Amino acid sequence: MEQLLHYVWKHRIFPLQPLLTTDGRSVEVIDAGLHNNDAGPDFFNAKVRIDGVLWVGNVEIHLRASDWMRHNHHTDATYNNVVLHVVEQADAEVNTADGKTLPTLVLPIPEAVERNYTQLQMTDDYPRCWAIIPQLSQFACHSWLSSLLHERIAQRARRCLEWLHQNDGDWEHTLFIALSRNFGFSVNGDAFELWAKRLPLYAAAKQRDNLFQIETLFLGVAGMIDDEHFGKHQKEWNYLKHKFQLTEPADKARWRYLRLRPQNFPHVRILQLARLYHQRSADFSRLMQCASREELHSAFNGLPLSIATRDLLIINTICPMLFAHGLEHADMQEQERALTLLESLPAERNHILTLWKRCGIGVDTAADSQALIQLKREYCDRYNCLRCRFGYEYMKRT
Repeated sequence: MEQLLHYVWKHRIFPLQPLLTTDGRSVEVIDAGLHNNDAGPDFFNAKVRIDGVLWVGNVEIHLRASDWMRHNHHTDATYNNVVLHVVEQADAEVNTADGKTLPTLVLPIPEAVERNYTQLQMTDDYPRCWAIIPQLSQFACHSWLSSLLHERIAQRARRCLEWLHQNDGDWEHTLFIALSRNFGFSVNGDAFELWAKRLPLYAAAKQRDNLFQIETLFLGVAGMIDDEHFGKHQKEWNYLKHKFQLTEPADKARWRYLRLRPQNFPHVRILQLARLYHQRSADFSRLMQCASREELHSAFNGLPLSIATRDLLIINTICPMLFAHGLEHADMQEQERALTLLESLPAERNHILTLWKRCGIGVDTAADSQALIQLKREYCDRYNCLRCRFGYEYMKRT
């Protein structure tokens, strides 16, 4: 419930009567400050006028004033620059580590806000805030979806940059990891990522004109050579292991086949990746120069992939990689190109997006669907209604 008090302070949902400290001094909130989600005071650089004197500093919020001592803030110099203590219950006087007695403001949580918050947290409906969606303007919806899209693609781009730094700046190998993970989709994504990280692409590069050797290397590192279907690769695998001093292959048990269609079996996807690598159509420099959906689709020619699957690979691999490259080189045009590409692709299809459509949210492009996936995973699933703009509109209801 303390988060709710943070929300009341952040959005300045103050009672109609004058604000007073516990010792009777008037309080005027000029700037609530910057919300801090990490260690330290709850709001940075707030501006409050107490009894006519302007104070600039931090604000700490607790349900009970005595929580100040329970959290050991009275011995922590980090909290010496707090200028106001905001609480729901003033059950103690508090002091900073340097001996100052802090002014305390009792701020009640409005009944309607608490009721709406409880409804959002307790309902089994999805989306929880469905009742408020039809009342929102198109501008409000579009603005929030735009922010969510930027949040999602930046989040995914940062993961690409983590892979890049693990690969000592090798964009080619980083793209291969991202592509492999998405070839595994949700069921085998983690396994494909680990496999791609272990795969010695330097060795594959030396055999790139020989599809059989590439297939052998890819299957061997995946631990699949002992499969009865790939016995013909055993001799070649023994040769490649010795030539490149390769370590033991991955544990075959990590690959999941249950409830997968045959075309999505891991060994099928690995052979497709081998062919893609062999034909050089998915090289980093080539994909980054593609300007349209059609050009990107052509990179997967020769593989039995549906149009929808190719779109998913563009959405989940190419766009985040392009955005990551733009971030790494501070290239705003490249970042914008990634977003424009998402806007040119059709929306993904799943039951979650169908539910949002029924609420009145337009889901026409991949940009829309990616934004709503971010909303579900980072806000709805985590009950983060207090950080959601739709949740904010719901909380305002009286």
